[in-house]
Amino acid sequence: MTSMARRGVFPGSFNPLTIAHLEIARIACESHGLDEIVLVVSTVALDKSAPPGPPLAERIQLIEADVAPYPWLSIAQTDDQLIADIAHGFDAVLMGADKWEQVNDVRYYGSIEARDEAVDRLPTVLVAHRDGSVAPEDHTIATPEELRSVSSSKARAGERHLMAPHAREHWDD
Repeated sequence: MTSMARRGVFPGSFNPLTIAHLEIARIACESHGLDEIVLVVSTVALDKSAPPGPPLAERIQLIEADVAPYPWLSIAQTDDQLIADIAHGFDAVLMGADKWEQVNDVRYYGSIEARDEAVDRLPTVLVAHRDGSVAPEDHTIATPEELRSVSSSKARAGERHLMAPHAREHWDD
């Protein structure tokens, strides 16, 4: 009898993919027995209809190149925007503490009841600490202190050493 692969999803804009995204995915895989993590990019990310940086198709190509060395890591694209919809069918959902705050924000659902229903649909929630955001202790993964301040915004603003290797080499402002 073979066991089913345990799959996690890591939704985000990954604009650009950073060293923190890669390390957090690795930590989640190892600490929670996941066989695969899928980075999922929304065609139109929630609150980011016109993100800075390269067009979506080019960003996807950069991410594909950066995840290629990791057989347990892949990328997919979706039209879904809400984490509960993106995470459907996965065993775990991985996110930063800033995204966890967004998941719990009623304005994305229209009512407290709709928000609660969406949060209840989530698979196992794994939250990475982020500076300036609060992570729920019962869902956190061990995030190295030096990664908590890494952000795609800082990478786009010129801190290219924070970008994943392929993104760093080929990022076009």
